[in-house]
Amino acid sequence: MEQELISKKELLELTGISYGQLYRWKRKKLIPEEWFIRKSTFTGQETFFPKEKILARIERIKELKDERSLDELAAMFAPDPAAVVLTKGEIVKRHIVSDVAMRLWSDELGDRQDVSFGQLLSLYLVDRLLRSGEISIEEGKDIWMMFESHYPKLQGKSCELVVLRKMGVTVCLLMEEAAGLYVEEGAKLVARLHVPTYIEELKLTISEG
Repeated sequence: MEQELISKKELLELTGISYGQLYRWKRKKLIPEEWFIRKSTFTGQETFFPKEKILARIERIKELKDERSLDELAAMFAPDPAAVVLTKGEIVKRHIVSDVAMRLWSDELGDRQDVSFGQLLSLYLVDRLLRSGEISIEEGKDIWMMFESHYPKLQGKSCELVVLRKMGVTVCLLMEEAAGLYVEEGAKLVARLHVPTYIEELKLTISEG
């Protein structure tokens, strides 16, 4: 499942932005350096981008650029989680995650009230999977515990949460982002979540509260 690429020329035509805007956003760190992929073609060196990610990022920038400064957007899109601590009460009141996800949290951690950004991120990701209907609550607990254990090792890096299922057995992986993911025959790719995208979503949700 190698990621689909889009050329710079196609990107500019499809999104209606200019060459200058694209590289200004790069300089301001709204678009990660690693998304600018240089490849040899029959016409020479050309720049390509991961299609799904760059289109989603540009759409989000266009939606928000009239409301927020580029520096504010850069802070929102930064891969490092914000130094945020919320209480369980605030999370419930602002509906950041579903009641089902909050019950999962309470079942596992009891009366603890303060929730760090990293802990909330793991709950937010599991909540998205539960809402999709693709996983059970028990699978959600396993995924949450795995993410809680291993994400600190990859924090600040571009990584993906991958959920696979074969013959009723679910396996989850947390890996540094790679160009391709190849799965054995008979296994189903249940979900592949690009963690920095959900960090952006969560930061935006918190800032709008």
